[in-house]
Amino acid sequence: MMRNKGVVVVLTVVITFLCIYYLQFTWQARKIQQQAEDFATSKTGQIDLNKKQRYLDSIWNKPVYSLFGVEYTYKEIKDNELSLGLDLQGGMHVVLEISPVDIIRGLSTDAQDPAFVAALQKAREAQKSSQADFVDLFYTAFKEGNPNVKLASYFASSSTQGRISLSDDDAKVIGLLKEEVQGAITRSFTILKTRIDQFGTSSPNIQQLPGSGRIQIEIPGADNPQRVRKLLQGVARLEFWNVVELTDASLGRSLEAINQKLLTEKPVAVTPSVITPSTTLSTDTAKSNNLEKQLSAATDSTKATNTLDSLRRATVSPLYSLMTPGSAFMYSVKDTSVINRILKRPDIKGLIPRDIAFFWDVKANDDYTPNVKDDITLNFVRVARGGKPLLTGETIVDARLDYDQFARPSVSMRMNAAGSKLWGKVTAQAAALSPQGRIAIVLDNFVYSAPTVQGEIPNGNSQITGNFTVDEAKDLALILKAGSLPAPTRIVEEGIVWPSLGKVAQNQGVISIISGLALVVLFMVAYYSKGGMVANIALLFNIFFVLGIMAQPQLHTALTLPGIAGIVLTMGMAVDANVLIYERIREELRQGRKMIEAINKGFERAFASIFDSNLTTFLTAACLFVFGSGPIRGFAVTLMIGITTSFFTAVYISRVIIEWMVRKGDQSKISFQTGITTLVPNDANFNFMGFRKKAYIFSSAFILIGFILIGIMGLNMGVDFKGGRSFTVTFKNPVEATAMRNALSASFENSGLEVKNFNSNNIVKVTTSYLVDDESDAADDKVRTALIDGVSKHTGFEFAPNDATIDEKHFTISASSKVGATIADDIKNSSFSASLAAFVLIFLYILIRFKKWQYSTGAIIALVHDTLFVFSAFAIARVFGITFEVDQVFVAAILTVIGYSINDTVIIFDRIREYVNYGSLKGQETIFNSAINHTLSRTVITSGATLLVVIVLLIFGGEVLRGFSFALLVGIGIGTYSSIFIAAPIILDFDKKPKEPVAVKAKN
Repeated sequence: MMRNKGVVVVLTVVITFLCIYYLQFTWQARKIQQQAEDFATSKTGQIDLNKKQRYLDSIWNKPVYSLFGVEYTYKEIKDNELSLGLDLQGGMHVVLEISPVDIIRGLSTDAQDPAFVAALQKAREAQKSSQADFVDLFYTAFKEGNPNVKLASYFASSSTQGRISLSDDDAKVIGLLKEEVQGAITRSFTILKTRIDQFGTSSPNIQQLPGSGRIQIEIPGADNPQRVRKLLQGVARLEFWNVVELTDASLGRSLEAINQKLLTEKPVAVTPSVITPSTTLSTDTAKSNNLEKQLSAATDSTKATNTLDSLRRATVSPLYSLMTPGSAFMYSVKDTSVINRILKRPDIKGLIPRDIAFFWDVKANDDYTPNVKDDITLNFVRVARGGKPLLTGETIVDARLDYDQFARPSVSMRMNAAGSKLWGKVTAQAAALSPQGRIAIVLDNFVYSAPTVQGEIPNGNSQITGNFTVDEAKDLALILKAGSLPAPTRIVEEGIVWPSLGKVAQNQGVISIISGLALVVLFMVAYYSKGGMVANIALLFNIFFVLGIMAQPQLHTALTLPGIAGIVLTMGMAVDANVLIYERIREELRQGRKMIEAINKGFERAFASIFDSNLTTFLTAACLFVFGSGPIRGFAVTLMIGITTSFFTAVYISRVIIEWMVRKGDQSKISFQTGITTLVPNDANFNFMGFRKKAYIFSSAFILIGFILIGIMGLNMGVDFKGGRSFTVTFKNPVEATAMRNALSASFENSGLEVKNFNSNNIVKVTTSYLVDDESDAADDKVRTALIDGVSKHTGFEFAPNDATIDEKHFTISASSKVGATIADDIKNSSFSASLAAFVLIFLYILIRFKKWQYSTGAIIALVHDTLFVFSAFAIARVFGITFEVDQVFVAAILTVIGYSINDTVIIFDRIREYVNYGSLKGQETIFNSAINHTLSRTVITSGATLLVVIVLLIFGGEVLRGFSFALLVGIGIGTYSSIFIAAPIILDFDKKPKEPVAVKAKN
């Protein structure tokens, strides 16, 4: 019997409870969203999306759910729910590229020099078809035209003083340029992350793409693409302002006037259905008394006397009552919207002096209240005439992490000549105040630091000290330096999915999961009886674990439509382990073993095959994760989690259940066959090795025909691989794609164009290469306008700019994507790298496990065969009018085929190795045939079960997964074929050494 059964049970219980804990946040989020929809739905059934969003915004930082005495805000619930990818919920996906051209130009002392400009232009053109670093491309281009000119003559200036001199060689200059380019990317990432965090959407995701100089951003629910583009591409505004302390008389009178104004208004009660916290006033006397202590601690007692006297005579307004105890003008994050609404009201703004403005800190500060982690300070600053700040970021030459005299992290900042002069004047005025004044460092209207000025700083070299951690000091240095070297960004990839299309994808995913699960459950029970029921219980655990683990916020993963495909595929692959075990158990039973002994032997002897096959499939998924992006990474994560959980559930949970069922020797409680099982012969004796030459000829001919067709017609490459723009256009009634293509051809000036129906006959997908080399916003608008005008002229319908319900006279663009030519080239290269890495890892693993190069060679040849076969199948299908796009999803399918095929191959290899190790007087060909025949039932059953769920994906998965499903359908079928007729025969043909006959050993 299995050892450590208790560990398995405890681990299962712990994982189950953790999954329930994380998934319940998803349930609560869906519940709240439904409440928001109910609130925003009119009597006629129309949903006002703006009203729905206002409802959700009003509770964003408010406690809405309690669990074990802990209250969670809606934001915290959204942060902990199972995130959905943009393809399932709608939103915007953007890849930004930081322009190295502008960085290098900004560092140059003579950016208008013809030779310099020509080198930059040549490097920019070379970058479109090269993976080399841009600085290296620039240097190559510069040297081709100026072989005797030193780079230092262009970059030695006051801004690079101390780092570059005229005597330095080119290598040192190149190092500086690369350092500055990478630094600009890091600074831009820091700024963009802050902007995205302040965007107000749930679960935004931003990450640097290693080695590419690009930043990837995903914003779920973003429904205003123009606003997002402006937010992401706007120039960072770094400013310095004098802080107005609370002891300022004019500020005190203004705050008292605001308080009195609010107190004269009638409070509005909070109702369960409409949350209006901004209009609720407090009448808590304790808070009023506490406020006196706050102001007494934070302000000069003499100057605050009038304010305190007035507060003693009246109830304070939310401006004061919501303050964090023990501080002045520090609020909980959840209350900032209340304060913002107050201070932005026209009547309240009229009470604030024109020379005073306010900014929030960029992040929460818990220095004053250790038990509260979300307190944030409201800062008041002095506005000069004209609304201009004291200085702007352009004056800063450099900023970096430093340490003060006490070895504490600080920031050193250096300004240019003009900035130094003005900075000396500003700091002298601030230091003259009593006590010394503070200067706020503000980026994009958020305060990053407000240090106290100890004295005049005449030379522009400043040190900013404070209670910084090393990371905080680094971040502040990045922020300060952001203003000194502009790094414009351009959108090189963009995808927009409106919520309605995401809802369709959700429905397709749910139908796929339910249908696939139903087919697998029925099949397993029909074939393995009670053993099949145990396998189904393990399968349900598997699906539950996959969803629960993905819901954990630490993984930062989201469920995408390809991810759902991964779950559906995992269902087919999950039963593979159970089939291996059950077929082994049935073998042992046929040899006369008792049930308990057969169960133990079955699990033991199947373990190595299950482990090998799962690990090789996991390796291909890992390659897909490392080299993939966007939804493809979501698929890879889901597949890796699914492989891990299916191994645990099939090998351990199912064994615990089976052993529990047969305890006390009652073998009637479990069985592994039905009437259908007995119809499948167990003593097949096919001469597979005798057919190997015919198989070689068939495969070679099929692949040759396919690649001849690819040479003639090419493949239908998606925008992922060729660049361009794609739009999904939705109508109320069916439209003819061919006629629309003819009408749009003129609009796109006869550029490359494809128009086809997508998911249904009232939706068309338009893909064009029009202005493919122009990645500017102006080009985006021009292509979009050309599309709208062309569709309007062809149909006579008007364009509906949002995701509203479409009627007979309107159409809308429900999704769009853009892939620049450069990033398309990168995607092709990364796809090739992923496939190559998978082949190398599998070759090495098989070599280590089987200790013979013939096994590794046979496995790799079979995998290459399967890959080429799928490509050929796509080309041949195109001849018959069945067209599928070759895109990133197709690459995921190819790698999945590789993973599945090696899974099948390893099972056969394990059995061959087992029979060879037993020793036999028979020839190798007979041994190979025996091994394949004895695993044939397992091969047919698992391939059949997996093909069932793939067919479900092909039927219900929607157009996005159509090519993916077709590739899997062909690949899994041909993978099973190649494991038998290609991989094993290759070993036989490559391992022709004569063997000495050995005695037959007894089988344990």
